Amino acid sequence: MASHSAFFLGFSLLLLHEMDAVRCREWRIFPGLSGLSDAWGKRLFFLVHIPIYYFMLVALAGEASRPGFIRGMSLFMLVHGGLHLLFLWHPQNEFTDRGSWSIIAGAAAAGALELWVG
Repeated sequence: MASHSAFFLGFSLLLLHEMDAVRCREWRIFPGLSGLSDAWGKRLFFLVHIPIYYFMLVALAGEASRPGFIRGMSLFMLVHGGLHLLFLWHPQNEFTDRGSWSIIAGAAAAGALELWVG
C-alpha cells in the first residue's frame, strides 16, 4: 500500500478542524441545529461525531475498505473546504481567523493532493 501521506495529513487536519468546530460553535451554521442552545448544540455535535469517528477508524483499519475510504475522504476534504467558502457569509460563522482557515484550507489541499497523486 502506498504511504498516502497527503491523506493522513489532511485527515489529521480534518480531525483538528472538528476540535476547532466546537470552539467556533459550528452547529449554529447547520439548518435545524442553529435553533438549539449552545449547550444542546454542543452535546448533539459531540454525539453525532461518535459514530462518524467510529466509522472512519473502522474503515481505515479494514484492508478491503481502506482504498475506497481514502479516496472518498480525500474528496470530502476538498468539498468540505468548498462548503466553508460557501458559508463565509453566514452570520453565525465563527471560522474567521487564520488558524481556522489554515486548518480548513490545509485539509482541502491535502485531499486534492491525495486525489491527484494517490
